[in-house]
Amino acid sequence: MSTPTLHIILFIVLASLFISTRGDDQSRKDVALFIFGDSVNDVGTNNYINTTADFRANFPPYGETFFRHPTGRFSNGRLIVDFIAEYANLPLIPPYLQMKDDEFMGGANFASAGAGALGDTYEGFVVDLKMQLKQLEQLEKKLEKEMGSERAKKIIKEGVYLISIGSSEYALPFFSNPTLFQSISMEDYVGMVIGNITTVLKGIYEVGGRKFAMIGIGQLGCVPIMRPAENGSCSGEANKLAQLHNVALTSILAKLEAQLQGFEYSYFDYYTSGSERIQYPSKYGFKEAETACCGSGPYRANSSCGGQRGEKEFSLCHDPENYVFFDSDHASERANRQFAQLMWNGSLSIIRPRNLKALFKHEGA
Repeated sequence: MSTPTLHIILFIVLASLFISTRGDDQSRKDVALFIFGDSVNDVGTNNYINTTADFRANFPPYGETFFRHPTGRFSNGRLIVDFIAEYANLPLIPPYLQMKDDEFMGGANFASAGAGALGDTYEGFVVDLKMQLKQLEQLEKKLEKEMGSERAKKIIKEGVYLISIGSSEYALPFFSNPTLFQSISMEDYVGMVIGNITTVLKGIYEVGGRKFAMIGIGQLGCVPIMRPAENGSCSGEANKLAQLHNVALTSILAKLEAQLQGFEYSYFDYYTSGSERIQYPSKYGFKEAETACCGSGPYRANSSCGGQRGEKEFSLCHDPENYVFFDSDHASERANRQFAQLMWNGSLSIIRPRNLKALFKHEGA
Protein backbone atom coordinates (compact mmCIF):
# COMPACT_ATOMS: atom_id res chain seq x y z
CA MET A 1 0.00 0.00 0.00
CA SER A 2 1.42 3.37 -1.02
CA THR A 3 2.15 6.15 1.46
CA PRO A 4 -0.46 8.58 -0.01
CA THR A 5 -3.14 5.87 0.36
CA LEU A 6 -2.12 5.35 4.01
CA HIS A 7 -2.39 9.11 4.60
CA ILE A 8 -5.93 9.14 3.12
CA ILE A 9 -7.03 6.20 5.31
CA LEU A 10 -5.50 7.80 8.39
CA PHE A 11 -7.26 11.10 7.62
CA ILE A 12 -10.66 9.34 7.23
CA VAL A 13 -10.18 7.45 10.55
CA LEU A 14 -9.18 10.64 12.41
CA ALA A 15 -12.04 12.60 10.87
CA SER A 16 -14.59 9.95 11.88
CA LEU A 17 -13.19 9.93 15.42
CA PHE A 18 -13.47 13.73 15.57
CA ILE A 19 -17.07 13.63 14.34
CA SER A 20 -18.07 10.91 16.85
CA THR A 21 -16.41 12.80 19.69
CA ARG A 22 -18.15 16.03 18.70
CA GLY A 23 -21.44 14.14 18.53
CA ASP A 24 -20.92 12.80 22.06
CA ASP A 25 -20.08 16.29 23.31
CA GLN A 26 -23.18 17.66 21.62
CA SER A 27 -25.45 15.04 23.26
CA ARG A 28 -23.93 15.74 26.65
CA LYS A 29 -24.61 19.44 26.27
CA ASP A 30 -28.29 18.55 26.46
CA VAL A 31 -27.88 16.98 29.92
CA ALA A 32 -28.12 20.19 31.90
CA LEU A 33 -28.05 20.46 35.69
CA PHE A 34 -30.82 22.38 37.45
CA ILE A 35 -30.25 22.92 41.17
CA PHE A 36 -32.83 23.71 43.85
CA GLY A 37 -32.87 23.98 47.61
CA ASP A 38 -31.10 25.59 50.53
CA SER A 39 -27.56 26.43 51.69
CA VAL A 40 -26.33 22.91 50.87
CA ASN A 41 -26.74 23.90 47.20
CA ASP A 42 -26.67 27.75 47.20
CA VAL A 43 -23.72 29.04 45.15
CA GLY A 44 -24.59 32.71 45.53
CA THR A 45 -28.32 33.25 44.96
CA ASN A 46 -28.65 35.25 48.17
CA ASN A 47 -26.03 37.74 46.95
CA TYR A 48 -28.72 38.94 44.53
CA ILE A 49 -31.71 39.32 46.87
CA ASN A 50 -32.54 41.77 49.63
CA THR A 51 -31.57 39.79 52.72
CA THR A 52 -29.23 39.91 55.71
CA ALA A 53 -25.74 38.54 56.43
CA ASP A 54 -27.39 35.65 58.32
CA PHE A 55 -28.39 34.23 54.93
CA ARG A 56 -25.23 35.13 53.04
CA ALA A 57 -21.67 33.85 52.79
CA ASN A 58 -20.24 36.54 50.51
CA PHE A 59 -17.46 37.57 52.88
CA PRO A 60 -14.15 36.03 53.99
CA PRO A 61 -13.14 33.41 55.00
CA TYR A 62 -15.86 31.68 52.95
CA GLY A 63 -14.58 30.40 49.61
CA GLU A 64 -10.91 31.04 50.29
CA THR A 65 -9.57 27.48 49.98
CA PHE A 66 -10.55 26.99 46.33
CA PHE A 67 -11.86 30.25 44.87
CA ARG A 68 -9.48 32.49 46.89
CA HIS A 69 -12.44 34.81 47.49
CA PRO A 70 -16.01 34.52 48.83
CA THR A 71 -18.67 33.53 46.28
CA GLY A 72 -21.75 33.07 48.44
CA ARG A 73 -21.10 29.37 49.07
CA PHE A 74 -21.40 28.30 52.70
CA SER A 75 -18.07 26.47 52.74
CA ASN A 76 -14.35 27.09 52.46
CA GLY A 77 -14.51 25.98 48.84
CA ARG A 78 -16.75 24.01 46.51
CA LEU A 79 -20.12 22.48 47.29
CA ILE A 80 -21.50 19.06 46.36
CA VAL A 81 -23.19 20.55 43.27
CA ASP A 82 -19.89 21.97 42.00
CA PHE A 83 -18.29 18.53 42.03
CA ILE A 84 -21.35 16.93 40.41
CA ALA A 85 -21.12 19.50 37.60
CA GLU A 86 -17.44 18.61 37.14
CA TYR A 87 -18.16 14.86 37.01
CA ALA A 88 -20.90 15.52 34.44
CA ASN A 89 -18.47 17.50 32.24
CA LEU A 90 -20.36 20.73 32.90
CA PRO A 91 -19.03 24.15 33.94
CA LEU A 92 -19.74 25.48 37.43
CA ILE A 93 -23.48 26.20 37.36
CA PRO A 94 -24.18 29.87 38.24
CA PRO A 95 -27.04 31.28 40.29
CA TYR A 96 -30.11 31.83 38.12
CA LEU A 97 -30.36 35.42 39.37
CA GLN A 98 -26.82 36.12 38.13
CA MET A 99 -27.45 34.84 34.60
CA LYS A 100 -27.89 37.21 31.68
CA ASP A 101 -30.58 36.37 29.09
CA ASP A 102 -28.19 34.73 26.63
CA GLU A 103 -25.91 33.14 29.20
CA PHE A 104 -27.27 29.60 29.55
CA MET A 105 -24.22 27.39 30.20
CA GLY A 106 -25.18 23.89 31.20
CA GLY A 107 -27.91 24.66 33.74
CA ALA A 108 -29.06 27.03 36.46
CA ASN A 109 -28.90 27.15 40.25
CA PHE A 110 -32.04 28.39 42.03
CA ALA A 111 -31.03 27.30 45.56
CA SER A 112 -31.23 29.90 48.33
CA ALA A 113 -29.62 29.55 51.77
CA GLY A 114 -32.32 29.31 54.44
CA ALA A 115 -35.00 28.30 51.94
CA GLY A 116 -37.62 25.80 52.94
CA ALA A 117 -40.45 23.82 51.43
CA LEU A 118 -42.87 25.69 53.69
CA GLY A 119 -43.44 29.22 52.42
CA ASP A 120 -43.21 30.84 55.87
CA THR A 121 -39.70 29.48 56.59
CA TYR A 122 -37.58 32.67 56.80
CA GLU A 123 -40.22 34.36 54.64
CA GLY A 124 -38.95 37.58 53.09
CA PHE A 125 -35.28 36.67 53.49
CA VAL A 126 -34.94 33.76 51.04
CA VAL A 127 -36.20 32.36 47.74
CA ASP A 128 -38.49 29.55 48.88
CA LEU A 129 -38.88 26.27 46.99
CA LYS A 130 -42.13 27.20 45.24
CA MET A 131 -40.59 30.46 44.01
CA GLN A 132 -37.60 28.46 42.73
CA LEU A 133 -40.06 26.42 40.67
CA LYS A 134 -41.51 29.66 39.25
CA GLN A 135 -37.98 30.73 38.28
CA LEU A 136 -37.55 27.44 36.38
CA GLU A 137 -40.78 28.19 34.52
CA GLN A 138 -39.40 31.64 33.64
CA LEU A 139 -36.14 30.09 32.43
CA GLU A 140 -37.99 27.61 30.23
CA LYS A 141 -39.80 30.48 28.49
CA LYS A 142 -36.47 32.30 27.98
CA LEU A 143 -34.87 29.16 26.51
CA GLU A 144 -37.80 28.68 24.12
CA LYS A 145 -37.43 32.28 22.95
CA GLU A 146 -33.65 31.99 22.47
CA MET A 147 -33.30 28.41 21.15
CA GLY A 148 -36.71 27.46 19.83
CA SER A 149 -39.28 25.21 21.42
CA GLU A 150 -37.85 21.84 20.37
CA ARG A 151 -34.31 22.48 21.66
CA ALA A 152 -35.58 24.04 24.91
CA LYS A 153 -37.91 21.12 25.59
CA LYS A 154 -35.04 18.66 25.03
CA ILE A 155 -32.81 20.52 27.52
CA ILE A 156 -35.57 20.57 30.13
CA LYS A 157 -36.47 16.90 29.59
CA GLU A 158 -32.91 15.56 29.55
CA GLY A 159 -31.77 17.72 32.47
CA VAL A 160 -31.09 16.47 35.98
CA TYR A 161 -32.90 18.26 38.83
CA LEU A 162 -30.77 18.18 41.99
CA ILE A 163 -32.60 19.17 45.18
CA SER A 164 -31.66 19.61 48.85
CA ILE A 165 -34.45 20.97 51.04
CA GLY A 166 -35.88 20.60 54.54
CA SER A 167 -32.97 21.31 56.89
CA SER A 168 -34.19 24.86 57.55
CA GLU A 169 -37.64 23.61 58.60
CA TYR A 170 -36.23 21.02 60.97
CA ALA A 171 -33.56 23.22 62.58
CA LEU A 172 -35.74 26.30 63.01
CA PRO A 173 -37.95 25.02 65.88
CA PHE A 174 -34.92 24.38 68.10
CA PHE A 175 -33.91 28.04 67.95
CA SER A 176 -37.08 30.08 67.44
CA ASN A 177 -40.06 27.89 68.39
CA PRO A 178 -39.01 25.24 70.95
CA THR A 179 -42.63 24.46 71.91
CA LEU A 180 -43.71 23.68 68.31
CA PHE A 181 -43.95 19.94 68.89
CA GLN A 182 -46.32 20.41 71.79
CA SER A 183 -48.96 21.57 69.31
CA ILE A 184 -48.14 19.36 66.30
CA SER A 185 -46.57 15.92 66.08
CA MET A 186 -43.21 15.46 64.40
CA GLU A 187 -44.88 13.12 61.93
CA ASP A 188 -47.50 15.70 60.92
CA TYR A 189 -44.87 18.43 60.60
CA VAL A 190 -42.73 16.22 58.37
CA GLY A 191 -45.88 15.42 56.38
CA MET A 192 -46.40 19.12 55.67
CA VAL A 193 -42.81 19.50 54.44
CA ILE A 194 -43.00 16.36 52.27
CA GLY A 195 -46.38 17.49 50.88
CA ASN A 196 -44.89 20.76 49.63
CA ILE A 197 -41.81 18.99 48.23
CA THR A 198 -44.13 16.60 46.36
CA THR A 199 -46.05 19.54 44.87
CA VAL A 200 -42.80 21.06 43.57
CA LEU A 201 -41.55 17.73 42.17
CA LYS A 202 -44.83 17.39 40.27
CA GLY A 203 -44.46 21.01 39.15
CA ILE A 204 -41.00 20.34 37.72
CA TYR A 205 -42.41 17.24 36.02
CA GLU A 206 -45.16 19.36 34.43
CA VAL A 207 -42.52 21.78 33.12
CA GLY A 208 -40.85 18.76 31.50
CA GLY A 209 -38.27 17.49 34.01
CA ARG A 210 -37.92 13.73 34.33
CA LYS A 211 -34.68 13.04 36.23
CA PHE A 212 -34.50 13.96 39.92
CA ALA A 213 -31.54 13.73 42.31
CA MET A 214 -32.66 14.19 45.91
CA ILE A 215 -30.29 14.80 48.82
CA GLY A 216 -31.76 13.52 52.07
CA ILE A 217 -31.42 15.37 55.38
CA GLY A 218 -28.07 14.79 57.09
CA GLN A 219 -27.50 13.96 60.75
CA LEU A 220 -28.98 17.31 61.74
CA GLY A 221 -28.68 16.78 65.48
CA CYS A 222 -24.91 16.33 65.30
CA VAL A 223 -23.90 19.53 63.50
CA PRO A 224 -21.81 21.82 65.75
CA ILE A 225 -24.61 24.39 66.23
CA MET A 226 -26.74 21.73 67.98
CA ARG A 227 -24.13 20.47 70.45
CA PRO A 228 -23.96 23.20 73.15
CA ALA A 229 -27.62 22.74 74.12
CA GLU A 230 -26.99 18.99 74.49
CA ASN A 231 -23.80 19.35 76.56
CA GLY A 232 -21.70 18.24 73.62
CA SER A 233 -23.90 15.36 72.51
CA CYS A 234 -26.13 15.16 69.44
CA SER A 235 -29.77 16.26 69.56
CA GLY A 236 -31.85 13.11 69.43
CA GLU A 237 -34.99 15.07 68.54
CA ALA A 238 -33.35 16.77 65.55
CA ASN A 239 -31.98 13.43 64.35
CA LYS A 240 -35.44 11.87 64.69
CA LEU A 241 -36.92 14.61 62.49
CA ALA A 242 -34.22 14.00 59.87
CA GLN A 243 -34.90 10.25 59.89
CA LEU A 244 -38.68 10.72 59.65
CA HIS A 245 -38.15 13.06 56.70
CA ASN A 246 -35.84 10.65 54.89
CA VAL A 247 -38.22 7.69 55.27
CA ALA A 248 -41.14 9.77 54.00
CA LEU A 249 -39.10 11.22 51.12
CA THR A 250 -37.91 7.83 49.84
CA SER A 251 -41.49 6.56 50.01
CA ILE A 252 -42.92 9.44 47.98
CA LEU A 253 -40.12 9.21 45.39
CA ALA A 254 -40.89 5.51 44.80
CA LYS A 255 -44.61 6.37 44.44
CA LEU A 256 -43.91 9.14 41.95
CA GLU A 257 -41.71 6.85 39.85
CA ALA A 258 -44.58 4.35 39.74
CA GLN A 259 -47.24 6.98 38.97
CA LEU A 260 -45.53 9.38 36.55
CA GLN A 261 -44.37 8.08 33.19
CA GLY A 262 -40.63 8.62 32.67
CA PHE A 263 -39.99 9.85 36.24
CA GLU A 264 -36.55 8.66 37.41
CA TYR A 265 -34.76 9.48 40.66
CA SER A 266 -31.65 9.04 42.76
CA TYR A 267 -31.86 9.43 46.53
CA PHE A 268 -28.64 10.20 48.42
CA ASP A 269 -28.50 8.89 52.00
CA TYR A 270 -26.85 12.00 53.42
CA TYR A 271 -27.72 10.91 56.96
CA THR A 272 -25.68 7.69 56.87
CA SER A 273 -22.74 9.08 54.90
CA GLY A 274 -22.54 12.12 57.19
CA SER A 275 -22.89 10.15 60.42
CA GLU A 276 -20.06 7.83 59.38
CA ARG A 277 -17.71 10.79 59.04
CA ILE A 278 -18.88 12.30 62.33
CA GLN A 279 -18.46 8.99 64.17
CA TYR A 280 -15.23 7.82 62.52
CA PRO A 281 -13.52 10.96 61.15
CA SER A 282 -10.02 9.48 60.86
CA LYS A 283 -11.32 6.69 58.61
CA TYR A 284 -12.17 9.37 56.04
CA GLY A 285 -9.08 11.55 56.50
CA PHE A 286 -10.49 14.04 59.03
CA LYS A 287 -9.16 15.01 62.43
CA GLU A 288 -12.20 16.87 63.82
CA ALA A 289 -15.91 16.14 63.41
CA GLU A 290 -17.58 17.82 66.40
CA THR A 291 -16.08 21.32 66.32
CA ALA A 292 -16.36 23.58 63.26
CA CYS A 293 -13.33 25.14 61.57
CA CYS A 294 -14.84 28.64 61.72
CA GLY A 295 -17.01 30.24 64.38
CA SER A 296 -16.98 31.02 68.09
CA GLY A 297 -17.99 29.56 71.42
CA PRO A 298 -17.98 25.87 72.38
CA TYR A 299 -17.60 23.67 69.29
CA ARG A 300 -17.40 26.97 67.31
CA ALA A 301 -21.15 26.53 67.25
CA ASN A 302 -22.00 30.24 67.01
CA SER A 303 -22.79 31.35 63.46
CA SER A 304 -20.16 34.08 63.67
CA CYS A 305 -17.81 32.90 60.90
CA GLY A 306 -16.62 36.01 59.05
CA GLY A 307 -17.74 38.41 61.79
CA GLN A 308 -20.64 39.83 59.75
CA ARG A 309 -23.61 38.32 61.60
CA GLY A 310 -23.71 40.49 64.71
CA GLU A 311 -20.76 38.87 66.47
CA LYS A 312 -17.46 40.25 65.20
CA GLU A 313 -15.06 37.91 67.02
CA PHE A 314 -14.54 34.43 65.58
CA SER A 315 -11.87 31.74 65.38
CA LEU A 316 -10.61 30.11 62.21
CA CYS A 317 -8.72 26.82 62.02
CA HIS A 318 -5.44 26.53 60.07
CA ASP A 319 -6.47 23.63 57.84
CA PRO A 320 -10.18 23.30 56.95
CA GLU A 321 -9.45 20.01 55.19
CA ASN A 322 -9.03 18.39 58.61
CA TYR A 323 -12.59 19.32 59.57
CA VAL A 324 -15.88 17.71 58.57
CA PHE A 325 -17.63 21.05 59.20
CA PHE A 326 -16.38 24.41 57.97
CA ASP A 327 -18.83 26.53 59.98
CA SER A 328 -21.52 25.83 62.58
CA ASP A 329 -23.75 23.85 60.22
CA HIS A 330 -22.07 23.48 56.82
CA ALA A 331 -19.59 20.94 55.51
CA SER A 332 -16.01 21.62 54.45
CA GLU A 333 -14.98 21.31 50.81
CA ARG A 334 -13.26 18.00 51.53
CA ALA A 335 -16.46 16.54 52.99
CA ASN A 336 -18.46 17.92 50.07
CA ARG A 337 -16.12 16.23 47.60
CA GLN A 338 -16.55 12.90 49.37
CA PHE A 339 -20.34 13.23 49.38
CA ALA A 340 -20.34 14.16 45.68
CA GLN A 341 -18.20 11.13 44.81
CA LEU A 342 -20.68 8.87 46.62
CA MET A 343 -23.56 10.48 44.76
CA TRP A 344 -21.86 10.16 41.39
CA ASN A 345 -20.70 6.55 41.43
CA GLY A 346 -21.40 5.19 44.92
CA SER A 347 -23.03 1.85 45.68
CA LEU A 348 -26.80 1.41 45.91
CA SER A 349 -26.55 1.22 49.70
CA ILE A 350 -25.90 4.99 49.81
CA ILE A 351 -27.33 6.33 46.51
CA ARG A 352 -30.38 4.48 45.26
CA PRO A 353 -32.00 3.10 43.14
CA ARG A 354 -29.34 4.43 40.76
CA ASN A 355 -26.34 6.68 41.19
CA LEU A 356 -25.96 10.02 39.42
CA LYS A 357 -23.62 8.63 36.79
CA ALA A 358 -26.47 6.34 35.73
CA LEU A 359 -29.05 9.15 36.06
CA PHE A 360 -26.97 11.36 33.75
CA LYS A 361 -26.43 8.24 31.63
CA HIS A 362 -22.68 8.76 31.46
CA GLU A 363 -21.98 5.09 30.82
CA GLY A 364 -18.38 5.73 29.75
CA ALA A 365 -17.68 8.62 32.13
